[in-house]
Amino acid sequence: MNPRRNTRQMLVITGVTLALGVAACASNGSTSPAPSTTAVSSQPSTTPISPVESAKQQALAAYHGMWQDVAEAATTSDWQSPRLADHATGDALSVLSRQLYADHYNGLVSKGKPVNSPVVESVEPSNEPKIVLIRDCSDAGDWLKYRADNGQPADDQPGGKHLINAEVKLAVDGSWRVTRFAVQGTGSC
Repeated sequence: MNPRRNTRQMLVITGVTLALGVAACASNGSTSPAPSTTAVSSQPSTTPISPVESAKQQALAAYHGMWQDVAEAATTSDWQSPRLADHATGDALSVLSRQLYADHYNGLVSKGKPVNSPVVESVEPSNEPKIVLIRDCSDAGDWLKYRADNGQPADDQPGGKHLINAEVKLAVDGSWRVTRFAVQGTGSC
């Protein structure tokens, strides 16, 4: 067998293969390469999060959930709303129910929603969290009380920012609930 002939044949085969490839690209009117057929996983990373990060996320979700539930119940001053117990328990639930009852009794409802910006202050114990302490500078500028009978503002006080310290605990059913909180006066943060 002639080595020159084999080399020439290989060059011809390579040239024909390249020509066919160029012709295939040109036939669809596109100069971009054909789409890749490599499979890409659309699954998110399965990196496990730490117990501390999980506790922080769930506690913050419970805190946000509590204020969403309260804002909804406050539109009618529904002090018996079953939603209140979804994210609050103990002293926190008692305070919320009593405040909504007082508003109901006084013919007041709330309009708007608070804007919360909570941050985790601490997690206890650090190896297996059961308590998360939260600090929030809540803006109640657009969450005000009105007379239910005529829709007029309940007072002439503007809303504002309030410092809130809250405790969120892991319940026996595995959920996180706000157990207590303290709201400081307007302008406290």
